[in-house]
Amino acid sequence: MHGRESGPGSRKIAALAGVARAGGWNVACLDYSHTTDPALRLAHLLDACEDTCHPLLLVGSSMGSWVAAEAAARRGAQGLFLLAPALYMPGYPTQAPPVPAGSTEIVHGWDDAVIPYANAVRFAREHRCTLHLVQDNHRLDACIPLLCDLFGAFLARLGRAG
Repeated sequence: MHGRESGPGSRKIAALAGVARAGGWNVACLDYSHTTDPALRLAHLLDACEDTCHPLLLVGSSMGSWVAAEAAARRGAQGLFLLAPALYMPGYPTQAPPVPAGSTEIVHGWDDAVIPYANAVRFAREHRCTLHLVQDNHRLDACIPLLCDLFGAFLARLGRAG
C-alpha cells in the first residue's frame, strides 16, 4: 500500500513488488490516490482481501503502513512489512493497531521529518516487532536497494509464498 502522496507505481513500491514476485508471491498494488482518508483506504483494502485464499502478506509505506497494520488482524495476515509507518499520528482512527506477533518488520529513517522515528521505536517495543532504523528520510528513496534486501530476507523467513 502506497503512502498518502505517492501511488502504486512509485519506485519503492515497484521495487518491493519485484522482490515479492521473484520470490513466488502474487502481488496486488492497489491504487488509493482517489482519497487521503485512511479509513476509506482501509475499507478499500479490506474489500480487496475479502476472498483471499492464499497466505496474506501486507506491505505499506507511511499511511499505507497504517492501512496494512489495521487490516492485518481483520484479514489474518501472515506478515507485515511497514515502511515509515503512520503510527501514533493525529487524525487517524486508531493509533497503534494490533499486528501479527513475530512476523512484523518496520523500516524507518532516522531523518524522517514527517513521522518521527521515535513512533516506530515505541510501536516496535510495544508490539515486539523487528525494527530497522536507516540513514534516510521519510521517503526512504536513498535506501531502496537495502529495502529490497531486508524485504527479501523477510519473505525468506516467512517461508511459503502466497
